Amino acid sequence: MKLKSRKLSYVLRILGLATACVALCTNLADSANADQLKTDVDIVLVLAIVGAAAVITVAVLVVHESAKKRTITGCVTSGDNGMSVTDEKDKRLYALSGDTAGVKPGERMTLRGKKFKSNEGKPPFWETKKIVKDFGVCQP
Repeated sequence: MKLKSRKLSYVLRILGLATACVALCTNLADSANADQLKTDVDIVLVLAIVGAAAVITVAVLVVHESAKKRTITGCVTSGDNGMSVTDEKDKRLYALSGDTAGVKPGERMTLRGKKFKSNEGKPPFWETKKIVKDFGVCQP
């Protein structure tokens, strides 16, 4: 929720700036009493530039957020089907895959990677890319 409100805040700021630019350009054009055709062309040009800047800014925000490193923190356990981790945030169990070298059962760890859905009846799995931090033995 907080991340979405931050994105919305950025978009609203951009739209506010675009509106202010258009109003300023329109006001300047009216006060100069320039040729109407030139004024219309100038307004269209300003609107196109502001629109392109808004689209680029939103695209950069979306790409930045999607490329952000994802992590999971929880206690690693070992079972018949390999290792798994219970995420402290959503309390869900994830089977571990990927680069699990150095992942120790019984330890509380933060792992960087990506979450994937699995087949019916099986828990989702976490593809580990890197161990961010090992907090030591899990506390009961």
